[in-house]
Amino acid sequence: MTAESTASTPLTLPVLPLDDEVVLPGMVVPLDLSDSEVRAAVEAAQAAARSEPGKPKVLLVPRIEGTYAKTGVLGTVEQVGRLADGDPGALIRGRGRVRIGAGTTGPGAALWVEGTRIDESVPDPLPGQIAELVKEYKALATSWLKKRGAWQVVDRVQAIDDVSALADNSGYSPFLTTDQKVELLETADPVARLKLATQQLRDHLAEQDVAETIAKDVQEGVDKQQREFLLRRQLEAVRKELRELNGEKDGEESDDYRARVEAADLPEKVREAALKEVDKLERASDQSPEGSWIRTWLDTILELPWNERTEDAYDIRGAKAILDAEHAGLEDVKERITEYLAVRKRRADRGLGVIGGRRGGAVLALVGPPGVGKTSLGESVAHAMGRKFVRVALGGVRDEAEIRGHRRTYVGALPGRIVRAVKEAGSMNPVVLLDEIDKVGSDFRGDPAAALLEVLDPAQNHTFRDHYLEVELDLSDVVFLATANVLEAIPEALADRMEIVRLDGYTEDEKIVIARDHLLPRQLERAGLDRDEVNLEESALRKLAGEYTREAGVRNLERSIARLLRKVAARHELGERELPFTVREGDLRGLIGRPHHVPESAQDPAERRTAVPGVATGLAVTGAGGDVLFVEASLADPETGAAGLALTGQLGDVMKESAQIALSFLRSHGAELELPVADLKDRGVHIHFPAGAVPKDGPSAGITMTTALASLLSGRLVRTDVAMTGEVSLTGRVLPIGGVKQKLLAAHRAGVTTVIIPKRNEPDLDDVPAEVLDKLDVHTVTDVRQVLELALAPATSDATPEVPVAA
Repeated sequence: MTAESTASTPLTLPVLPLDDEVVLPGMVVPLDLSDSEVRAAVEAAQAAARSEPGKPKVLLVPRIEGTYAKTGVLGTVEQVGRLADGDPGALIRGRGRVRIGAGTTGPGAALWVEGTRIDESVPDPLPGQIAELVKEYKALATSWLKKRGAWQVVDRVQAIDDVSALADNSGYSPFLTTDQKVELLETADPVARLKLATQQLRDHLAEQDVAETIAKDVQEGVDKQQREFLLRRQLEAVRKELRELNGEKDGEESDDYRARVEAADLPEKVREAALKEVDKLERASDQSPEGSWIRTWLDTILELPWNERTEDAYDIRGAKAILDAEHAGLEDVKERITEYLAVRKRRADRGLGVIGGRRGGAVLALVGPPGVGKTSLGESVAHAMGRKFVRVALGGVRDEAEIRGHRRTYVGALPGRIVRAVKEAGSMNPVVLLDEIDKVGSDFRGDPAAALLEVLDPAQNHTFRDHYLEVELDLSDVVFLATANVLEAIPEALADRMEIVRLDGYTEDEKIVIARDHLLPRQLERAGLDRDEVNLEESALRKLAGEYTREAGVRNLERSIARLLRKVAARHELGERELPFTVREGDLRGLIGRPHHVPESAQDPAERRTAVPGVATGLAVTGAGGDVLFVEASLADPETGAAGLALTGQLGDVMKESAQIALSFLRSHGAELELPVADLKDRGVHIHFPAGAVPKDGPSAGITMTTALASLLSGRLVRTDVAMTGEVSLTGRVLPIGGVKQKLLAAHRAGVTTVIIPKRNEPDLDDVPAEVLDKLDVHTVTDVRQVLELALAPATSDATPEVPVAA
């Protein structure tokens, strides 16, 4: 099979430029003659055809961005007439490729060039590889035409057997770009051109498949959304009908949780978790118990103040004034809160509010005896900082779920107390008071103290996860204040996470200020009395604090004031007392009875406990603060044969060991101290601590027991105004102990004027209020010999020792 003509004779043809268009051989195209260049080329071809046989010929040349292609197409003007829109036009058929040569001259206004026909012959018959290529192209073209619904064109393509004509047939493809068509035009080899056309068609079909897949996916997504929307509307309509059938008001259970969640200001992860639960709720039936669980969970999530925070009051002086006005004393805690506010202010001024996802919260543990104002101090701290205040009572809590919450799988599950406290406060930075943290217990339900480790750890609590919520809750901006009576009862790991602030009790002067400024006004109001109706003199308040109560705090003092005011109010109503009335010191006994705590120094010398040898006054620390502790010692009659050491008064192992050490020291150093101890091995020694119902333990009674035994053996009385504390060693060294401040406050309350403490505890005196130190004569000692010299009264000439002097 050969082309229409060969490349033997040069051609001279007028150029018909095609702007950004390409015509391939075999194509029939209509051209608009209103274009001057098209009309000039057609007219020039018609003029040349008058002198030559055949139809007018033109050279169709693509002109891309003003540049002519190197190859054109020989075209014959088949017909000249009117186009469909009425404009003049010409129908031109492409005949074959022409390689464009040099320009020349010719009739008319058209551009004439010389050209040479390109040989496009293919071997006949076709080799097998070319036949397969033809078959593949026809299959691809048929597939594409069928997708477009062009069934008539399919038969025409299948009827083409010429390789060159089949390749040029792709010129009709609308998906080909101008550059791709120019490439087909300039590819002279028919087989190479068919391969190019096949590849172009294959690429287009692949792109079309991808586009169809994407369009299908998009359509499926749209259909799914429309179907889901329709089903939801139907579900809402069904539920509405059911509510009306059951007599429920419209809207009782129809809260749109999805709209509420989307409208709420929630963190991103919390929002995602909430929307998942909303999806479950919408799929669940009204009879399913899971629906009520999800609603409760969503209500909890929506009620939590995720992004609500109160602005801290950075008026440092104002905060300190509030603390001073609401609480007398407690300087350590006030100073710590003032420091915290000052640091927060500086961090805020420098833009350091959040570092590493953590904010500047605080965890303080207020440790002290009952009644010193630990709980009320938390509310004052919140007031001074301008924050919300929430109290969480932990006394007796034994279930770990009380802190971390219950799993939602349990019926009646609730979030833990920490989450409920934040919810109650309505802000993410409240002051949370964890009251009585030392009373937390543990059993088979877990250890709540272990659950508190994450809550009270500043390095972890910004991602606290409650078992009920199962989303992270930021507690790093919360100020936690924990209260405890006994530090030793708090687990060590938990105590390590808190900053310990000790409240060791009030001095008598501080109690008077508290009673006058806080307790008396409050109790006057409760008793229905005005401030100008009843007045308590300071001497009466001082006697109430010193002799009617003996405590580290002021709780019993407030009860005594309340009782006193009730008596006054009752007598006034009975007509026995006129108001206004001033309560003086001498009126107390007639109103509320005799004092309950008379100082040892105020008693008759013959009635004092230390009026006989063998009794010494010690100092101890209890859960109610500091207290005085008496030690009594006696020797058994040698005829009873009861040798050894007997200890009574519910003593712990450490205190029993201290008694053994004291006895051993006196036995080994008796001669040096001029004590008759030679026959101690034949006589029983009995040491007793009164208040036997109260358990006692600790090493700090060592020098007290040693002094009591030395007094018993020497017959010398222990000075009434002396109290002591300190651990004793076998060599007679006095070792340091704890609780010096509480013990000195207890000595001051008991009317003691001289206190003996270990030398190494001398730095602890800095914590003792100055007004207490002014009234105490504190001696620091390093050896038991110094203790005996200070504590034992001088021997009198008529004193008869209770212990026979050894021979």
